[in-house]
Amino acid sequence: MSAKVVVTGLGVAAPNGLGTRAYWEATLRGRSGIAPLKRFDARGYPARLAGEVPGFEPAEHLPGRLLPQTDHMTRMALVAADWALADARADPERLAEFSMGVVTASSSGGFEFGQRELEKLWSKGSRYVSSYQSFAWFYAVNTGQISIRNGMRGPSGVLVSDQAGGLDAVAQARRLVREGLALVVSGGVDASLCPWGWVAQLSTGRLSTGDDPRSAYLPFSAAARGYVPGEGGAILVLEEEGAAARRRPGAPYGEIAGYGATFDPHPDSGRPPRLRDAIEIALGDAGLDPSDVDVLFADAAGLPDLDRVEAEAISDVFGPRGVPVTAPKTMTGRLYSGGAALDLAAALLSLNEGVVPPTVNVGRPAPEYAIDLVVRPRPAPLRVALVLARGHGGFNAAMVVRAPHARD
Repeated sequence: MSAKVVVTGLGVAAPNGLGTRAYWEATLRGRSGIAPLKRFDARGYPARLAGEVPGFEPAEHLPGRLLPQTDHMTRMALVAADWALADARADPERLAEFSMGVVTASSSGGFEFGQRELEKLWSKGSRYVSSYQSFAWFYAVNTGQISIRNGMRGPSGVLVSDQAGGLDAVAQARRLVREGLALVVSGGVDASLCPWGWVAQLSTGRLSTGDDPRSAYLPFSAAARGYVPGEGGAILVLEEEGAAARRRPGAPYGEIAGYGATFDPHPDSGRPPRLRDAIEIALGDAGLDPSDVDVLFADAAGLPDLDRVEAEAISDVFGPRGVPVTAPKTMTGRLYSGGAALDLAAALLSLNEGVVPPTVNVGRPAPEYAIDLVVRPRPAPLRVALVLARGHGGFNAAMVVRAPHARD
């Protein structure tokens, strides 16, 4: 039997709360972080709302030498990693440097770095760095900076599968722990709220152009017309259950019990999407039946065609309204590679506190979606949660997490 891998630490930077406790309290209160974009003047763009992380002052958390070497996304990731390690009571200096690894997700984060390079290009005498170079470098920068800062010289990597990347990275981290690493830092933090990144996101045609934060992002609603983008995410610390128990007292947040990933066929192929397959693979990996799942954290694309696919996959596996479904990202926006990692953190907090967080603003799902959408905090005994994520281009991922008190 494979070793059980547990989450012992969380670090969160979210649009509705900086820090794990602030985020969770805001989420249970239904407080949204979606508002008019402040990072730059977006009045001339068709989409003008975003989820921006409030009150983040990197100079308060990081040494001054790091600030010129990093951008906003990397700074948030470094701080979230510090918080996650502190939460796990893990001191990297006390562990062998090759026994620790870092696996994170990346998706849109190279845009801010690229924006800076473009601005230099416009300046007299600047040196040009291509967008390809900026992205190739930035896909690895979060992992590299976290590794260097904490002396972690074990296996590391970056997963690039958009929103699904947050789960894919944690799944790879679980593999590494099962192979013998003492500790792996994983998850995702993303940010691309700059003019270049904004135009790139608009090109997908998936952004909501609504100006009211209460109605711009309404997944599973008859009024769904796109999503609001955001920044932030979550970093998690993964360890083997027995080793974690010996190192520190107290229960972990929960176990990474199952994972499944699939890729959708081309839309013109005539073959169905494969989100349902990802769910069933994850449940099989966890050794669980659909009836064992107490709550499902939805991908919640906010687009009618994609919402329909997800709702059908859920009802096909669990039956009509067969499992409580929630989408707390309605309070943050979609955070790209940081989104699923933040949902995973929310799922673990739900299991520990026995409450399903709400999906705000939707009220009730469209009648054609046979799902039990949770629109107010719902106390319940929770043992198992399922988190879904889909990335632009056909990526699907599903992850099962089990409460620390839940055992076979």
